[in-house]
Amino acid sequence: MTKKQYTTISELAKMLGISHVAVWKRIKKGQIKAEKIGNMYVITDKEVAYILGKKPTDKDKDRIEKAVKKVVKDYGEVLKKLSRE
Repeated sequence: MTKKQYTTISELAKMLGISHVAVWKRIKKGQIKAEKIGNMYVITDKEVAYILGKKPTDKDKDRIEKAVKKVVKDYGEVLKKLSRE
């Protein structure tokens, strides 16, 4: 049986260059999967590897597509003028 390896919230925050509060918020939103062991949350090494090498999911791609369409709709004329300069 293989022993699971874990990373703490603080360790992951250092790896990502963000605060431990930001990591905690992502856990609460479900963006990062964490397990509770005792009174602390930890992230499996498998999840850390996924986060560090993350490729956009279909949900991410849809969100990006919607954002791009909104920007083009709201600022289309300005973007056209800027592209001519």
